[in-house]
Formats: sequence, C-alpha cells, structure tokens
Amino acid sequence: MRLLLGVLGIAVVLTIAAFAHGTTAGLAQDIDKGADQAPLLLIRFAGFASSVAVLIVPVAFAVERLIKRDGLRIADGVLAAVLAHGISLATDLWVAQQAPDSVQKALTRPATEGGLTDPVHGYLAPVIAYMTAVGMARRPRWRVLLWAVLVLDAFAMLVGGYTTPFSILVTLLIGWTVAYGTLYAVGSPNVRPTGQQLLAGLRHVGFRPVRAVHEEAGEAEHSEQSDRGRRYLVSLEDGPPLDVTIVDREQQAHGFFYRAWRRFALRGSLQRRSLQSLRQALEQEALLAYAAIAAGANTPRLVATSELGPDAVMLVYEHIDGRGLDALADEEITDELMRAVWEQARALQSRRIAHRRLEDDAVLVDRTGTVFLTDLSGGEIAAGDLVLRMDVAQLLTTFGLRVGAERSVAAAVEVLGPDAVADSLPLLQPIALSRATRAKLRRLAKERAQREREAAIEASRAGREARQAEAPADGGPRSPRAEKHAEKHAARAEKQAVMAALEEVREEDLLSQIRQQVLLIRPQAPMQPARLERVRPRTLVSLIAGAFAGYFLLSQLTQVDFRQVIGGANWGWVAAALLFSALTYFAAAMSLLGFVPEKVSYLRTVIAQVAGSFVKLVAPAAVGGVALNTRFLQRAGVRPGHAVASVGASQLFGLGSHIMLLLTFGYLTGTQHTPALSPSRAVIAGLLTAAVLALIVTAVPALRKFVVERLRALFAGVVPRMLDIVQRPQKLLSGIGGMLLLTVSFVLCLDASIRAFGGELSYASIAVVFLAGNALGSAAPTPGGLGAVEAALIAGLIAFGLEKEIATPAVLLFRLMTFWLPVLPGWLSFTHLTRREAI
Repeated sequence: MRLLLGVLGIAVVLTIAAFAHGTTAGLAQDIDKGADQAPLLLIRFAGFASSVAVLIVPVAFAVERLIKRDGLRIADGVLAAVLAHGISLATDLWVAQQAPDSVQKALTRPATEGGLTDPVHGYLAPVIAYMTAVGMARRPRWRVLLWAVLVLDAFAMLVGGYTTPFSILVTLLIGWTVAYGTLYAVGSPNVRPTGQQLLAGLRHVGFRPVRAVHEEAGEAEHSEQSDRGRRYLVSLEDGPPLDVTIVDREQQAHGFFYRAWRRFALRGSLQRRSLQSLRQALEQEALLAYAAIAAGANTPRLVATSELGPDAVMLVYEHIDGRGLDALADEEITDELMRAVWEQARALQSRRIAHRRLEDDAVLVDRTGTVFLTDLSGGEIAAGDLVLRMDVAQLLTTFGLRVGAERSVAAAVEVLGPDAVADSLPLLQPIALSRATRAKLRRLAKERAQREREAAIEASRAGREARQAEAPADGGPRSPRAEKHAEKHAARAEKQAVMAALEEVREEDLLSQIRQQVLLIRPQAPMQPARLERVRPRTLVSLIAGAFAGYFLLSQLTQVDFRQVIGGANWGWVAAALLFSALTYFAAAMSLLGFVPEKVSYLRTVIAQVAGSFVKLVAPAAVGGVALNTRFLQRAGVRPGHAVASVGASQLFGLGSHIMLLLTFGYLTGTQHTPALSPSRAVIAGLLTAAVLALIVTAVPALRKFVVERLRALFAGVVPRMLDIVQRPQKLLSGIGGMLLLTVSFVLCLDASIRAFGGELSYASIAVVFLAGNALGSAAPTPGGLGAVEAALIAGLIAFGLEKEIATPAVLLFRLMTFWLPVLPGWLSFTHLTRREAI
C-alpha cells in the first residue's frame, strides 16, 4: 500500500506541476525573496552540515546494525539505494528530453554556473531509499536524526538556489517508493524473536528458563485473532512452568485488511483499533489482565512484561494446567460447567470489561474443574452496553453450538437473569459474532440445506418409483380422460410427498432456536436486530457503480440540448409512453398472481407493484421487488414457504421467458437485413458464445458443482409450487399472459419515447434493446439498475442505427416514465400498505 501511495503521490505532484503554472511560479518567487533575506553564513553552515550528515548517518546506522548481526537489513537498503539512483537518472533524462515545459520549469531552475539544476537529486533519493528500507524510521532516536538531516538538507538547497520545492517532493517520493517497492519484491527480514532471544529476555526479567516449547495455534486462532501472539510453554530451573506470549510486527500485520474493513463497516464503538503499536498492544493486554483479576474473574496472572528488541514484546503468565473448552467432548460440558463460565463472564461485565472473543479456546478448565478465561488481548475496559451484550450473544452461540440452544439459554438465565439475556437478542446476529463462529454457522446452514434438498429429491424419486411399480397392475388401455386424471393424481401425490419430506427435515438455524428459547422466558423481549453496520459491502459496490454510471450519463447529457429536445418533443407520444408505463403495473400484478394458487386481491396486488417503484429507488432491481412481493404475499395470508416459492416460481419462469424472447427477437432482428430468414453473424456469434460458456461450465468440476447445487436448491422449493399451478391452467395462463403483457408494455413505452423525438426502429430491435438493458439492470448492484440501464439502452439504440441526439433523450424519457415518475405514487402506495399492515 505504501508503494502504491508513493506512486500516486509522484503522479499528483507531476500533475500539479504540469497544470498549476501560477502556483509553481509564485512559490519559486516567494522562496527567492526569503533566500535574499537569509544570512549567508547560515546558508553555508546548513549546506556543509547537511552534506556531511547525509553521508555519516547512514554509515553509522549500518555499523550499528552490523554489530547486532542484522546484515539483511543493510543488504536491502543498499539494493534500494542502487535502484533509487537508477530511477533518479532515468527521471532526469525524461525531464530533460521529453517532459512538458511546465514540468521542466517546476522541477528545475537556472543554475548559478549555467544550465539547469537536477530535477531529482541523485544522492538524496538513494539515501532516502536506503534509510527507509533498513527501517530507521521505526527507531525513535534515529527517526529524529533522519528528519533533522532531511529538513536541513532541503533548507540549504532551496535557499541556496540549487533546487525547487517540487524537485524536493519528487526526490522524497521516489526514494520512499523505491524503498517499499524493494521490500515488497525481496520480502521483509524475519522479525520473529529466536529461541535464544526469548530465553535471554526471560533471564533479563529475573527467571532462569531451561527450555521453551512453541504451542501451535489452531485454525480458529489463525482465522481472526492472529495478532494474539505466539505462545510458548517455558520450563524453569526452579518453580512451575510459565506461559509466554510474544507479539511481533508480523503478527500484528496479519489480517490487517480484514480488521480495517471491519472498522470501516461497523460502528466505531463495536470495533477496536485496526492496528496498534507494539507498546500499545503490550499496555492494553497488561491492563486487561490486571483489571480482570481485580474484577474477581479467574484469568492467568500476568507476572512480567518486557520488550524483545524493537520488533517484539513479551508477556509472561502463570501456567494453568488444563484443557480448553474446544478439547472437551460434548458430554463433558455439563450444566455446572456452563454456569461456572457464565459466572466468570458476569464478573467481567460487573466491572464493564468486554472479552470480545468468548469462544471455545478462550475458556480453560483445570484439573479441579475451575474455569479460567484466557485471551483477553482483544478485550476492552469501560465497555459500552452494546459491546457487553455482544459478549453475551457470543457466549450463548458458543454453548449453543456444543450443547444446543435450550441448555445454553437455561445456563445463562440462571446466572445472568432473564432480563440480561433478553437484552442480548438484538445482538444475536452473525455480524456481531466472531469470525470463527460465523464460519461454523455457515457450515451448519449448508449442511441443513443439503439435508432438505436430499429429502426433497429422495421423496420425488420414491414417488416416481412407486408409480412405475403400480403401472403394470392397472392393466389394459385407459381413456385419455383417465390418463389425464391419473397424471393429476400422480402430480398431487408427488407434491404432497415432497412437502412432507421437507417439513420432516426442516429445522431452524441455531440463532433462531436461541431466540425462541429466550422468548419462552421473556415473551416481550426485543426481537428487532440492532443496526451494527455503518456500511454494507453491497452499499459500497452500489456507490462505486453509481459513480461510474453517473459519469457515463453526464458525459452523454452534456451533448444534448434540452431546450431543443423539450421544444421538439411530440406530446402525444409522451402521453402514450405514460399510458404504457401505467399498464406495466397491471401486467406485473397479473404475472405474480398467476403463480399464487391462493386467493389474493388483484387491486391490492397492483398497489403493491406500484409500491415496488419506491422500493427500487433504494435497493437493486433484482432484490427489492422480490422482497416486497414475498412480504406482501405473506401478509395476504399465504404461508411463508409458499410465498417464497411463488415469487421464486415467478422469477424462474420470468427468467426463462426473458431468455426465450431475447433469442427470438434477436433472431428476427438478425434476419431483417438478410435473405431467407438466415440469422446474422451477430446472432450466430451470440449462440456460439453461449455454447462455449455452457461447455466451460460442464467441463470445469467446480463450476459444474456450483451450478448443479444452485439448480437443486431452486427446484427443491419451486417445483412443488409449480405442480400446484399446473393443475390450474387458468392461473398458469394468467401468469404467462401477464409476463408477455409486461414485456410488450415496456417495449411499447420505449417505442413511444423514441417516436416522441422523431425516431423510428422496428419492434424487434426495440425489444432486443429493452430485454438486454433490463437484464443488465437486474444484475447491476445500483438501485433500480440506475446508470446501467440507461447506458445499455442508449448504446443499444445507437448500435441499431438510431442517432445519439434521439437515443439519449428517448431513453431519458423512458426512464422518467418507468422509474422516476412512479416514485411518488410508489411512496404513497408503500405508506398505504404499511398502515394497512399489508407489507
């Protein structure tokens, strides 16, 4: 990251030098005026001292490192200095021969002996690269000396007229960037303390160690808390063994990006600092250890702390001979043991100390059954209520994963009381739990979904086998009516068998089970999850995509004369576009109800589709409408599982019809300019591309498995619902007709928008453009496909021969009718349905 920041800094400086002519000239004049007033003796002294110090300081540091047997750092520094010198010469050559005049004037000035000064200082950039690569900036005394030398040298050269401010900046950035580029290429030296350093550090604080054995960390530790440090079991000449934790810079840096994202995404009070200095980490863990003991909790006693050189610290604890909760079998986790753990958690919470990681391996049970809480390095003192309740939610989940929700909640209620446990329910959500716990919950959810899919598939297979076994017993030919009746009966029987199998294996996830157990004790407990995230990944992606889409639209809009567009619009076609836009909501309601066997009000369904226009403004098009329709059907009396299946069936059938219509109209469009209905090369290329993608998916095992699992999950829930619809042809025709009418209405609305500005295209071409643009809008993460739809529609219309001056305002009118104008009626409909408790 520092390498990239350095490159970005150089680009910014050169950009300013190229375009801010007045700033560079004015800055140079101000420096010249100040130099005229500076004493000549001071200038000469500064120049002499800086030239000497720039040579002496690096050599002195190299000698100090060699004495301490740290030659690898010096080798890295020398390599960085050589590279910086080469890049400095290349930059000087570029500025002298090919750079713009403005850049040359900003980086050079006339020299007193004639010619121009060097754009980059050939000796200063290597020194900066050397000192950065060897790590001088991480040592306080050397850091102060380093900055003193740099400031003194810059002052002497600026006042003496040997350089410019921009030249100094470019020199610093080149040296800094090359140093980190070198370290990134060759790797940083190993800063882990050796075994000899560990034993020497223990002797330094008064112990007489015999040997130290490294304890391997488990997978959960590496996943999230890698900055907890490396652990050693140390045997002493006299006395009990010790547990030593070593934290070095490498451990702290591990997982930095994950912690940085958590700090950015979560509220500030929920996430600790993403990166601490070693001194801060040492002081925090020591403070937590003493505070926990003062609170009456059983934690390993901290007996000593020390630094192990500039890159590591050591914390020495008394050794507890016991096993972690993760090493105990499930039957060994008794109610008494869980109550003992909750007692320790209550002791911490009584002094407002948050553990932040109450997982299996953070609980230690010694041979006498005494419980100890370990790993407080990520904890927090003077914690807020929200963080303390997160600890309760985490420990509830930890025990729930081992012994089930009922026993976990019972033990917590017995120690903390029902109110404290009920207050943690809003925090009982995956984002509030540790990374390892979230991974376990995802694994359980995948196993649960797999069991449901297998049950549905097995029930369907068993039903087919039973019907095939019964078929020969019927004997003799049957009439068509009897055949049809038998098929209906078989479909109904298969659907009932699939639903029975799903109901038999269906189970709630662990967090839902814990909530239900708490509600049995406190029915009035708050259930609404607390908002813990400051920003979600989807929101961030939406903002980025919206920015790109906005840039594209603005570049298109700047080329449109809106006064001429508005004055030249045919208002009759504008009214027609508005009429076709209104018709889409009636078609959408017909399409949805065609896949709902239960009786639902058509008028209220139309209002729900209008409300979806408001929802699309704040959610991606493929997400908001699905969620709204599912909620609407549930409130209308449809069972939750059936509501999800109905919307899923509608979406699945809509996807299929969308693809078929796109292929059909694409074929027709390709034949408009070719004889004998032969498809165009574009259509053939599209079909070949689709075939190649299908072959790739079937050939790659990972992709094939991914697609098959998704299709199984989809059909396991949707197929039974489709069987209900097939038995009612009127409903199926309503669904199909509504989808076709919906597509036709949108195509006619786009056609009217084009005709409103004097353009004309074939219906097949307009249909292809709309279907392709709508598909991109559904896939785009922006609300309502904002930006992506406009870009796709404009590009498509232009590709089919429509002028840009007509395509751009036509698309904007189409989006105005179908996206922006319905927002206010959508908000009113959304409010109306909310008050009526219809959504």
